[in-house]
This record gives sequence, structure tokens and C-alpha cells, in this order.
Amino acid sequence: MPGELAHDLRIPRRLDEQARQDFVSSLRGFVLHDMANDLREVYHRDVLPEATRRLGHEPADSGEVHRALKSNLTFQLYSAMRVNAQEMVWDSVRAPVERNAAWINARVEEAARQAQGSLTLDPELELPRNVSALDVHLMPGNYDSEHGPGDASQGALYDNGTVVFFMGLLGPDQGDIGRSIARFMRARHPDLQPQKMLDLGCTLGHNTLPWAETFPEAEVHAIDVSAPVLRYAFARAESMGRPVHFRQMNATSLDYEDNSFDVVWSSMFLHELPLKDIRKVLREAHRVLRPGGLMLHMELPPNKALPAYDGFYLDWDSWYNSEPFYKTFRDQDPAALLAEAGFPADGFFEHVAPSVNWYGEDTFDQAVGEGAAVGKDTGRLAEGVSWYFFGARK
Repeated sequence: MPGELAHDLRIPRRLDEQARQDFVSSLRGFVLHDMANDLREVYHRDVLPEATRRLGHEPADSGEVHRALKSNLTFQLYSAMRVNAQEMVWDSVRAPVERNAAWINARVEEAARQAQGSLTLDPELELPRNVSALDVHLMPGNYDSEHGPGDASQGALYDNGTVVFFMGLLGPDQGDIGRSIARFMRARHPDLQPQKMLDLGCTLGHNTLPWAETFPEAEVHAIDVSAPVLRYAFARAESMGRPVHFRQMNATSLDYEDNSFDVVWSSMFLHELPLKDIRKVLREAHRVLRPGGLMLHMELPPNKALPAYDGFYLDWDSWYNSEPFYKTFRDQDPAALLAEAGFPADGFFEHVAPSVNWYGEDTFDQAVGEGAAVGKDTGRLAEGVSWYFFGARK
């Protein structure tokens, strides 16, 4: 079950709303586990032999697997169920968010009056079309819709919706990705003592705050192009006692000086950008990093690291979840992208960090010491989850 948010911006839910959200979260679990396992079995038993006979070889990449499966009734049922469950996520939280919108916006104003961190918005910033023209994740209004002056309710929709979406896997503060990776890097690099850090595409700041928690001496900055989620992220961070400097800014053109940061990172951000913008983001990250600084990005593993079927399974979102750039990004070689951005080839790394929230501290510490390889369940919301990330030192 999804559980409750662990900060002061959590909104009250009626019993029927709580029951609806619990049902949707359980439905997603059924689709992503039981139905996904059935689909894998049907593919290998029925679809793969026929596709191999027709092609003269086994489907070699996720696109060929997708084309082989499109007419299969099991795949069509799976996809229909998954799309409907995704839309039900947002429907299940919309009413309580709309009912409490004025209260949420008042909390943002209250946070600004007694802030430890800061919020800087840029009303002249032109939103990129990958934000303004899409409802990513099928979320109505995407990250950027404003329903009045100073509105932050779209941030609340995303925060409450992702609790249902992730079925509680990210923990009560939604910070498991950031926490798992920050702790992994601290354990692997005990000399890492950043003084200034930057989160790109931070949305709610749910993965920003665990980095601030892991490196409490560092000054933490976080940017996004969308004002509503930044307002919410700022008030959320203030309510949790984490001073973060949030700014409305496009990561393709950072308004920071050269050699400004010790660590630059992102979490599930790059795959929402066109490839030309990804290249700009990586070049900008290289520019603002200090010599010896660390850049890393949490994403799903690249297609080259997975068998064709597993690549197809992760690319599903590109075709059916309003994430059109997903597959293009996952088809890239991360090491080549970073080298093109100016990072030294021998500085590239990639790791798999187990979920602290799912596996617990002891198992996490053991896995950090031993290391882990990309597997078919890496990044998948199944029975346990691990997070893939890559990066380099400047």
C-alpha cells in the first residue's frame, strides 16, 4: 500500500480516497508483476518462435520485440491495463489536491517568510516544448500547469500521485533513489566531501534532500523549468528542515559560473529530453563542475546492457506513457555521451545501487562492498528494486 507522505505538506484524505489510492497502487503492482511475468512467458513461448521464423533471426532489439508483440492479445491487454492504471493514479489524488489547493499555496507563502533556503523564479523563462507540449507520465497538466497566481498544486498532484505510482517503494519521503545513490557514492568514495552541489531537473526535490542529508556540510542548489513544482519543492524542503536554493532555470543553459560545483547530478531527468538537449545538459554540467568534480545521472540501464526483451520492457514507456524521448536516450552509449561532453574516458563509471528502503541498511552495505551488475529487474518496480546510474569525474 502507498502509505502517507512524511512532511507537513501532506494533505488529508477521506477514507474513500485512501481506499481508492490503495486499490490503484495494488492494481499497479498486479500489472507490473503478475501480468508482466505472464507477458514474458507468452513472448518466449508463443511470440519469439514465430518472430524468429519470420525474421530469420531472433528479434535483436527492443523495437523488433515490440513489433513482434503488437498484435498479441496478451500484450494488448497488458498495455491497456497499464495505461488505465497510470491514468487512475492521477485520478485517485486529484480530488484531495484540488480541495486543499488554497491551503497548499498558503504553506508556500508561509515558507517564504521564514526560509532557510531560497526560491528564485524567472517569469521570462521560455518553457521547452518537451515540457509545455506533453503530459509526461500521462499526468494531466504535466509539471508546469498553473491554476492561479503563485500556484503550487501541480507539485502536490505529482507528489501524492508518485506515492501511489511507486507503491510505497521510495519510502515515506520519496527519497530512496537519491538516498541510495548518495550513500553508495559516499561509501565508495570516502574522500568525497562536496562543498557545493547541484540537482538538475529536481521537480519536487524528493531526491535533492537525501543528498543534503548525506552531505550536510554542502550548500545545495536545485533547478527546474517549472514554477509550480519549484514552489512546492521549496515549501516541502523548508517543512523538512533542509535548506536548499531552488531556481527556475533550464539545465541546457545554466546561469552559474564555470567551476562552481563539486557534484552535479540528476534523477530520472535525461530521458525526458530530446537528444540534442541531453548533449547540451552534459556539456553544461562539465562546464560548471570544478576540476575533479563528480557528475552522475540516475536512469534506467541502457539497451546495450540488456537482452532485447528486457530492453523492450523498459522502453514501453516511450510508446505508451507519453515519454517520447525515452527509447532514444536508452539507445545511446552513456560513456560516449560523456566523452563527447568533455569528460575523460577513463573517468567514466556505472553502478547499480540497491534500494536502501527495500533491502535495509545491512543488505545495502554488503551490496555496496561487493558491487552489482545490471539485471532484468534493475530499475523495475517488482519484488525489490535497484537503481542504475552512470557518471564521470571531470
